[in-house]
Amino acid sequence: MGLDTDAAVILASVRVPSHFAVLFDRHFDAIYSYLRRRMGTQLAEDLAAQTFEEAFRLRARYDVSRENARPWLYGIATNLGRNHWRQEHRRLLAYSRLPRETTEADMSDVAVSRADTDALAPLVARALGSLSPAERDTLLLLAWAQLSYREISHALDVPIGTVRSRLSRARAQVRELIGGSGQYRDEDDVLPGSRWGSNHG
Repeated sequence: MGLDTDAAVILASVRVPSHFAVLFDRHFDAIYSYLRRRMGTQLAEDLAAQTFEEAFRLRARYDVSRENARPWLYGIATNLGRNHWRQEHRRLLAYSRLPRETTEADMSDVAVSRADTDALAPLVARALGSLSPAERDTLLLLAWAQLSYREISHALDVPIGTVRSRLSRARAQVRELIGGSGQYRDEDDVLPGSRWGSNHG
């Protein structure tokens, strides 16, 4: 049996557990990077490992009609991260208080799509910290994990309409908090370089 798709890997790993290592090799870096942006390096290492431990434990229940398991893994990572939301909130609050040392032009190039949370502009950090956990999870799965609306729906196990409404509220709040300060170029580019402003399914 081939292991070309994630679904095939997971199905095969039910019978031969060692096959699950293929899924780990394919997706660990992406999951770790997402968690590092949100939680910091040390905690991200632990949570990424826990994500794959949980995925391995749940592999027999995976919906093999979904060939790409990355949204499922992001969903597990997000759920695990919720147990540490206080730490994430403290990080965002700390970054929101950093002195602003860049020009407006520079600030437009610093946003959620940057390599790690350390690069967040204070206003963006403050805006993210003001969102509800559900809205922040949804927005960051779009902006950082680069998932589509449908993939976010799968990751969070919510209807796609819920994804759309959460993103609408998150966008409105981010625009209200940073839109008046020249931090975005146009209405659909509040987080430059990310895809969160696009309306894709």
